[in-house]
Amino acid sequence: MVARAQAASDSDICVLADAEIILLPEIVNALAHFSKVDRHWFLVAMSRNITEFHYKLADNGSQWLQTDGKKVSFKKLQEIPADKWAPESSDRGLIVAWNSPSSPLHAGVLPSFLYGRGEHNWWLIHEVLSSEMRLVFDASTLVLGLYPESFSSMHDMSSSKNDGLPAGSWEYSVNRHLAATYGSYCYRLLRRHSTVLHKVVKQSEDYMFSKAEELTLSDFVIVKEQRAHGGGSLWRNESICLSGHLHSSDLPYSLSRLLELAADKNRSIVLGVAGVSYRDMLMSWACRLRHLRVTNFIVCALDHETYEFSVLQGLPVFRDPLSPKNVSFDDCHFGTKCFQQVTKVKSRIVLEILKLGYNVLLSDVDVYWFDNPVPFLYSLLGPATFGAQSDEYSDTGPINLPRRLNSGFYFARSDNATITVMQMIVKHASNSGLSEQPSFYDVMCGKNGTNRISDDRCLEPNTNLTVVFLNRDLFPNGAYKDLWEKHDVQSTCMELGCFILHNNWINGRKKKLQRQMSSGLWDYDPSSRLCLQNFSDRGSFRLMGQFHLFEDTDK
Repeated sequence: MVARAQAASDSDICVLADAEIILLPEIVNALAHFSKVDRHWFLVAMSRNITEFHYKLADNGSQWLQTDGKKVSFKKLQEIPADKWAPESSDRGLIVAWNSPSSPLHAGVLPSFLYGRGEHNWWLIHEVLSSEMRLVFDASTLVLGLYPESFSSMHDMSSSKNDGLPAGSWEYSVNRHLAATYGSYCYRLLRRHSTVLHKVVKQSEDYMFSKAEELTLSDFVIVKEQRAHGGGSLWRNESICLSGHLHSSDLPYSLSRLLELAADKNRSIVLGVAGVSYRDMLMSWACRLRHLRVTNFIVCALDHETYEFSVLQGLPVFRDPLSPKNVSFDDCHFGTKCFQQVTKVKSRIVLEILKLGYNVLLSDVDVYWFDNPVPFLYSLLGPATFGAQSDEYSDTGPINLPRRLNSGFYFARSDNATITVMQMIVKHASNSGLSEQPSFYDVMCGKNGTNRISDDRCLEPNTNLTVVFLNRDLFPNGAYKDLWEKHDVQSTCMELGCFILHNNWINGRKKKLQRQMSSGLWDYDPSSRLCLQNFSDRGSFRLMGQFHLFEDTDK
C-alpha cells in the first residue's frame, strides 16, 4: 500500500487511514495548511476512538443520519462527549499523511508486513522519525477522525486487548518479528542530531507548530493509550525494547502450534511443501491463496534457507528436520532422485498432521488456485473417503487407470481408515526406489488396479477406504485438454469451472516457471517481494519478460 502510494507521483499529498475511520472536515483544513510547508513532512494523528456511535450513513453516502432519519452535522460528531471516548486506541485508529510522494519516507527496508495484523503502522512512524529525512508532526491534539469501536465487530476475528487480533496469532508474531528484524527499534543509532518532534496545536483558525522535547532514538516509543481528555500525544519517554512492546517473537513455531492457529472451523488445513529451488513458486502460490482469502494454510520448509525466507515473508512455516539435505536447485523435477526424496517427505508430514486430528489438503506449490476448493472437497468427501487428482490425460475412458493417481493434490480426512492407509503408503514408499506417487496407487487401488470399483473410484480392501479420482474439469492436471497451451488459460479454465490447474506434465524448474508466468497465472514479483494484486498486474509482469529474475538464488 505504501509503495503504491509512493508511486502516485502526480499527487501532492498521500493519506493512509483505515477504511473504517470517519474522516472529519478538519483534516481537509489541516492538510491545506500543511501543503504550504516548504519541506518534506510526515504527519501522524490518533483518531478519537469512541465506544458508542448510533448514526448511520445515508444511502447517497454523503450524510450521517440519526436512527430517526434526521441529518447529523459533522460539528455534532466532533462534539461527542468525553465519556463516550474509548479508554484505549489501536493500530486501526491511526491517520498518517505526507507530501512529496516521490521522495522516500525513511532510509530502511520495508518488511513484508501482513496488513491488518498489527505493528506495521507503528513501525512506519518510528522509521520515518528515526531516519530524519522529514519533519515529523504529531497532530493528535486535533480531531481529524473518529473510530467507532463498534466497527471492530465487522472484522471476523476475536480481539486481543490492544490490537484487534487473536492473542498469540502467527501473523501478529511474524509482524513483530519483521519489525524488529528490519527496524531500528532496538538499536541506538549514532547520529549528529537527536530526533525532534513537532506538535500541532490549533488556535482559532491557525495551526501552531511547537518543538517537542528532544528525544534520542532509544528513548521514545509509540503509546497505544488514548487519553480521554485533551487529545494526548503519541509519544512518551520510554525504551521500546525494555517496555516489551516489541520483542523477538517466539519462533520457530511447532507444527502442532501452527495447526492450532491456522486450521479452519472443520479442523482442515492446506499444506504446501517447498525447498529453495521453488521459493518463488511458493510465494506465488501463497500470494494466490491470500488473494482468495484462504487463511488455513501452512508451509513445510525442506531446508533452512526456505524456512528463513518464509518467516521473513510472513508465511506460517515449520521446518522438517528429516528432509533430504542434497536438494538440487535445478534438477529436482519428476523422475530425478531428488524428486523421489522430496515427495516422500510429503506423505510423512501429512500422516503426522492426520494423527494430530486435522484434515489435510495437500497442494504442491505448482498448483494454481482459481477458487478455494476446501469447502467443496469437505462436503464431497465424507469419512473414510480419500480424494485425489487424476493424472490421466486422455479425454475419454477411465480416469483411475494404473499409476494415474497424482499425489501432488489430494484431500485426506483425519479418521482411522485414512490414517491406517497413509501409514501403509509411507511404509511402501520407504521401501521403493521410486517416488511416493506409485505407492499411493498401488496401496489404495492395488497393483495394476485390482481394487478399482468404477471408472473413477477404488476401494482399499483392508480398511474400506474409498478413493475418489476428482473430476478433471474441476481439478485438471497439466496435460488434460492441453489447457496450458490455450491462448487465454484463465478464461478457458474458468469456463470449465476449474478450482485449480496443476503445472505438471512438464520437466524442469525453468520450463515450469516460464509456462506459468507466460500464461499470466503468476501472483508474485520477486524483485519487489510483493504480491501482484490482479490479472492486469500479472499481465504487465508477464510482458516484462523478467524470467531472469529467477536465475539468481540470492534474489
